[in-house]
Parts: sequence; C-alpha cells; structure tokens
Amino acid sequence: GLPHPPALLIRQGEIHFGREFREFHFEHGAGALDLGETVRAQYNPVIRAIRRLEKPVVCAVNGVAAGAGANLALACDIVLASTEAAFIQSFARIGLIPDSGGTYFLPRLAGLARATGMALLGGKVGAAQARDWGLIWDTCEPTGLMPRALETAKSLATQPTRGFGLTKQAFNQSLVNDLDAQLDLEAQLQAEAGRTEDFAEGVAAFRARRAPSFRGR
Repeated sequence: GLPHPPALLIRQGEIHFGREFREFHFEHGAGALDLGETVRAQYNPVIRAIRRLEKPVVCAVNGVAAGAGANLALACDIVLASTEAAFIQSFARIGLIPDSGGTYFLPRLAGLARATGMALLGGKVGAAQARDWGLIWDTCEPTGLMPRALETAKSLATQPTRGFGLTKQAFNQSLVNDLDAQLDLEAQLQAEAGRTEDFAEGVAAFRARRAPSFRGR
C-alpha cells in the first residue's frame, strides 16, 4: 500500500509503464503472456490506493507520460505538468486498450469524443492542451515545476486533511451515484466531518482570529 503522510507527492519524468513488454518473448495460445494478470497484480493496486488514500495526492509531470504512466497521473488529485510535458495513450499502437483506469478517467475528465481520439489515434497531448481539456490542474515552466509541486504538497499537508479525505470519498462516489444518493452521502460525510478535531479547531481559530493548527483528525 501507499504511505500515509499528510499529503503525498508523486514525481514523473519520462515514464512509460509497459516498457517491460520489450523484455518478454511473445507467444500466442496457451503460452502467451497474461497481460490481464499483469494489470491486476501491478497496476490496479496502485490506482486503487491513490483513489482510496484519504490524503491529497499531488503529481508532478516533467516529461512524457505514456500508457499507464499517463493514467496514473490522471488518478491523482492535483496534477501539475511542466510546459514540456505530454500525455500519450500509446496502447493502440500495439493492439492494447487503455488500462490503469484510462477508460474510466479519460471520458469523465475530457469527454467521450476526446477520450476516444486520444485512445485510438495515440497522439501526444501537450501540457497546455491537457490543462484546457480538464485532464490536469495546471502547468508551469520546467524549472518551477518541482518547487511549485512541493509548495502545493506542503500547503495541503498543513490543512484539514481528514476533510480532504471525506471530499475524495464523495467525489469518487459521485461518479456512480444519482443526485438523491449523492445528497444523502454529503449529509452523512458532513456529519462525520463535523465530529472531527479539525472542524473544532477551525471554528475555534476563526472565533479567536488566529491561524488554525490542523492535525488531520
């Protein structure tokens, strides 16, 4: 599983999940490599852990994120990319489908038309275009990427991270809930948030006109 700090920063340079394919001798039939098992054992646990982690996950992309590497980035909460970064759904070039949540995140973030174009055409989507399409949060110059990513992660780590975790839970569930179910879930999670130490500290700090000191509880 992933560690449990107040916030998590994932850094991506040139990342191409699936490079190990080059090392396999491919065969058809009974002796063929089971790519489904590779996805289930290696990639899916990481994607699930990112989405279930009740802390904010910041991803900094400074290069080409291709295949599952691109989709790992899309699973994160705050994605920052340098202006030189690019995202590629490279699966179609070798007869595969987007995995690691690609068929889940892409249509929801960019819409079905753009998701289909990315998946079937396999072209590069630059950082600015990814931002404009809603795939990532923001872009910055390459030299400023890591300082900004670290600043963002450190800032999030000092905030009421228990509430962030509940917010992630609500967003995750909103992808399958109807409105009535989501309204009920919001009430349930708000009740839970209202019982946290962070909520009590936030109210106390507001009344005392001082800076709050949150503990993620």
